[in-house]
Amino acid sequence: MTRSAERGRRATAPAHGHEVPPPGRRTEVPGRRSGAPVRRPAPPDSPLDASGRPADAPGHHAGPPGGRADAPGRPAAPSGRRKDPPRRHAGPPRAPARAPAYRRWGLAGPLLPAPGKPDRPPAPRAVRPGPAPVVDRVATRDKVVFLTFDDGAEKDPRFTRMVRELRLPVSVFLTDSVVGPGYGHFARLREVGATVQNHTLDHIALRGLPYAGQRAEICGQQDKLRQRFGVRPTLFRPPYGVYDTTTLRAAADCGIVAVVLWRVSLTADGGTGGARLRPGDIVHAHVGGRGAGRLDGATLTRVTVDLLRRIQEQGLTVGRLEDYL
Repeated sequence: MTRSAERGRRATAPAHGHEVPPPGRRTEVPGRRSGAPVRRPAPPDSPLDASGRPADAPGHHAGPPGGRADAPGRPAAPSGRRKDPPRRHAGPPRAPARAPAYRRWGLAGPLLPAPGKPDRPPAPRAVRPGPAPVVDRVATRDKVVFLTFDDGAEKDPRFTRMVRELRLPVSVFLTDSVVGPGYGHFARLREVGATVQNHTLDHIALRGLPYAGQRAEICGQQDKLRQRFGVRPTLFRPPYGVYDTTTLRAAADCGIVAVVLWRVSLTADGGTGGARLRPGDIVHAHVGGRGAGRLDGATLTRVTVDLLRRIQEQGLTVGRLEDYL
């Protein structure tokens, strides 16, 4: 036998006594059941999973890193803590809704608005050298009353806030010597809707004084208020409600349209002296100073709220006096 034939015989001989299977017959691995799949070596560049199987083998479902492989055909379940879907940005927390203004002031409901077109008598005119007319109520069919406040000695910030929040059309009659350095308070009142009118320079009783003295008191305060607020008042209230024909003439000469008295006075206990309110009534409150019936700032705010309740109970509302005179 030649050497080449010997080498061929050795190449085809079974190793270690095992027979070489005929072509087409599957090789059985010792110690493995027949029919079990044969693990084939992975290609050199193929990634392996945790069990050593190629990650790209047919039928293999690779889980995410750190996850576990699930059954064939099912996605791998992630391991560790479950991720919640991202939440929407909720924004800053909302502030609790504020109660309506009328509730904050203890009223049962909002004040009714005054009629947009006031029902009023012909405007009173001061015809020189004739006297200014005197009014203590307005002849109107509108269900309105008018709130007026004198002197201005007490300056309660809560009163200003109440006027602003309830939109009260109030009229304040100011005395220069009483207001003193407090004109800034009344400037703020004007900003929130109050009107400022004349109550003389020095709060002295005018009746019986000569014309020159009365004119000085009335016209002098007209000039002061114009300097402070840029407007000349059209209404005048004599101190203590006393006047004479000289007062009316001097008021007209100072540009006053009407001398305003009152029919109802507001007392310190919130009453009106037993008077029932009627449409067109002018209500008077004396603020500060000495004597019965005068109100300090805190009391003024409280009794005004009490009065507003009575106004509502009687089916009335508050009108702006200047719209009717």
